[in-house]
Amino acid sequence: MVLMLAASAFGVIAPPAKLAAQEWNDARSRALVEQATERRARQIADTALATYHAAAHGYLTFLAQVGEGFTEPPKIVKADELALEVYWQAPNLSKQLIAGRRDTLLLPTDINYHRDHLGIIQNNFPGIIRLGDGDEVQDVPHPLSAEGLMQYDYAIRDSLEIRLGPRTLEVYEVRVRPKNDRQPRAVGAVYIDKESGEVVRMAFSFTRAALKDKDLEDVSVVLENGLIEGRFWLPRRQEIEIRRTGTWLDYPARGIIRGRWEICCYEVNKPLPPMIFNGPEIALAPRGTKPTIPFSGQILDSLPSDVRAVTDADVAKVQEEARALVRAQALARTRSTALSARGVSDFVRVNRVEGLAVGTGITRRLGEGFAITARGRYGFDDKEAKGRAELSYRRASGAGLRAAAYSDLMMAGDAAERSMALNSIASQEFGSDYTDLYHSQGGSLSAQLPPVAGWNASLEGAIERQHGVSVHATPATGHYESTFHVPELRQTRATLSLDRPTTLGPFGFEIQSHAELSLFRFRKAGLNDYSTLGRASLRAKFEKPLGRQRFVAQTVAASADMGNAFPPVQDMVFLGGPVSGPGYDFHQFATKNGVSQRFEIQTPVPFYSFPLGRYGKTPASVTLAPFVNALWVDRTYSVRSGPFERRGWHPSAGLGVLSVFDLIRMDVARGLRDGRWSFSVDLTPDLWRIL
Repeated sequence: MVLMLAASAFGVIAPPAKLAAQEWNDARSRALVEQATERRARQIADTALATYHAAAHGYLTFLAQVGEGFTEPPKIVKADELALEVYWQAPNLSKQLIAGRRDTLLLPTDINYHRDHLGIIQNNFPGIIRLGDGDEVQDVPHPLSAEGLMQYDYAIRDSLEIRLGPRTLEVYEVRVRPKNDRQPRAVGAVYIDKESGEVVRMAFSFTRAALKDKDLEDVSVVLENGLIEGRFWLPRRQEIEIRRTGTWLDYPARGIIRGRWEICCYEVNKPLPPMIFNGPEIALAPRGTKPTIPFSGQILDSLPSDVRAVTDADVAKVQEEARALVRAQALARTRSTALSARGVSDFVRVNRVEGLAVGTGITRRLGEGFAITARGRYGFDDKEAKGRAELSYRRASGAGLRAAAYSDLMMAGDAAERSMALNSIASQEFGSDYTDLYHSQGGSLSAQLPPVAGWNASLEGAIERQHGVSVHATPATGHYESTFHVPELRQTRATLSLDRPTTLGPFGFEIQSHAELSLFRFRKAGLNDYSTLGRASLRAKFEKPLGRQRFVAQTVAASADMGNAFPPVQDMVFLGGPVSGPGYDFHQFATKNGVSQRFEIQTPVPFYSFPLGRYGKTPASVTLAPFVNALWVDRTYSVRSGPFERRGWHPSAGLGVLSVFDLIRMDVARGLRDGRWSFSVDLTPDLWRIL
């Protein structure tokens, strides 16, 4: 009978023993790693361990993140569950048969994994480390190899005791760093049993030079061994995380591959058929082979609970240690120049002011966190050029500075009612423009603060000159509404922005929020008297799974305070439209104080599935989302005619349908107080930032 005892599962971990500070390559550290290296070499030729058969159960997930700082948790794009039958025979024969595999697709993708991602790592790697079939990490000397002893520095940092029944093991944590961090090397820590020299655990990342793909951000590996039959340290648990980062327009985009494995059910020193080792090391099992560990439930139900986290805690520690042990530039990506845009609409857009407008931009990353960005756009109907130039600096902690000068069109309102891409189509074809624009020229200086208690904060100061704009374009059908009148202002503004990425809150709610507090001091052109305005706004989203259903609530609230006077029209609170007021006209309500609250229940129902070529096929379901919405406004002001009264609550009700991986949403709604029937179709708001 196999007895597998591992520190984190069955042993008792004593508090770390107090060690004197160890110098790099001191006699004690060198003796320990030399013993471990020798033991590793002897284990391969150890006649006591002739063969073993084990079972491995794991998950391979592909996730995606976008946005500055990658503050939002990654979204699962594809998840695979695998069951392996693992075979090993001395001295170095290895075979892994995929006895079971199932997957689920949550977003369209054509990703294909490298073969070695579909299996576990045996023998804690050979003398040379390769990953991704050599396309990701290639030819890195193992820290515990004859070559590695000449290429790495070592230092004992800590010790812990593992009590396995009557036996107590003393394990040392040994930090590892390359002597030359510009060479392809590993960096991290190994955990070595002091008495036997066996490797209990390895946790490491790689230098920049070791990563073969220029888009790779980092590769992190955690290998844990368990004690089998009280004698052999063999694989028990493994994790690997591979992160690729690029820039899609001006939005950083990250793809993450995570592999997690649990290995159990060892049978040691039982004869194995020689033919089993024929062919590639990782292959499909013969038809009819039943995995030792059968699947149960649905893939998403059985995924580890923290798979949606930004980074697993063990992997995050590896990445942190790697950055602490070698110079930042050894792990950092190289300088680059790329197209710059806040979204697709920075390249081409249509609205009533500019008509067709085209533009482009460029960002030059200077290294050490510095970057220069320049963007420009020209409107063919208003015959005006707009632009923005920025100099930015960003640290690995997320803190940074940005100085900008600009002359561009700004949008009034606290919540976008439509994606910019769809708005261009609706503007051009039907004269339906959901942007209220004004011109702003000036400069700003902003500081991004390090995250505190899950909140991301930024401070911005700006000096601007603002004035109104006019309708210049003509749609294919219909006509545009007039723009609102904006008096020419000279304004100084200070803004505190607070962002809280999606986090798990009370009662199991997933909460995302954004708040702004602003103080304005302005005067109209030709006047010397200054006025002061205070403004606050909040956008929040609350979600909670309820079995197969999902409860979603959304809040938009804002207040602009100038005493009894109305604020400048561009700083008013605007509500009305598919997001803040379904069943009411776009920006029908302009007020000093307003709130919009929405509740909906999302329920998947069966529907036809159709193929998307190499991107898979759509789910055999759509999501129905009946909702109710209520907005409340203080005394309102018609931005195009004058003040009038429409105080109080304005409810509406409707039904949404989400299809094609929930990426497309169609809504029909009715405003129940002075409202109308409305219909809207758009992409999911998660994509609006890049549209």
